[in-house]
Amino acid sequence: MIRYKIYQNQQKKGLNAGKWFARAVSDETFDLAKLAEHMSKHNSPYSGGVIKGVLSDMVDCIKELLLDGKCVKIDDLAIFGVGIRSKAADTLEEFSLEKNVTGMRLKARATGNLSTTNLKLDSQLKQLAEYQKPTTTGSGSDSGDNPDPKPDGGGEAPDPAA
Repeated sequence: MIRYKIYQNQQKKGLNAGKWFARAVSDETFDLAKLAEHMSKHNSPYSGGVIKGVLSDMVDCIKELLLDGKCVKIDDLAIFGVGIRSKAADTLEEFSLEKNVTGMRLKARATGNLSTTNLKLDSQLKQLAEYQKPTTTGSGSDSGDNPDPKPDGGGEAPDPAA
């Protein structure tokens, strides 16, 4: 079950200023060790330690291949690749790595069972906590009883890529 909270965009200007959105929230993050232990409990003959070793080696190999300019596809998970962030140059002669390349990024495109389409088909949503509008006290001081007007703890705009 995917849990979400409702939040209000706190920007004062822009297309989505003051509008309301849902944001997925997670109550736990699994690292490789925890994932390996979880996997070992799915009728696996391998221990959590063995699985963790294989996964750790996989991560190292994926990094090695990415740094060699390859893409790596893990069926039903994602295709991993490297992207470059750069600033524009007005002419070819003005372009240089030092001035125009601003960074690298990891790209991951979901595939197969983890594709966006399949996630939509398989997911169920549940509101984590009912949103409560903030109330104002006549004194202008916060008594501590007012709910957080930004239930997710942030005031950032929604992901424009979503």
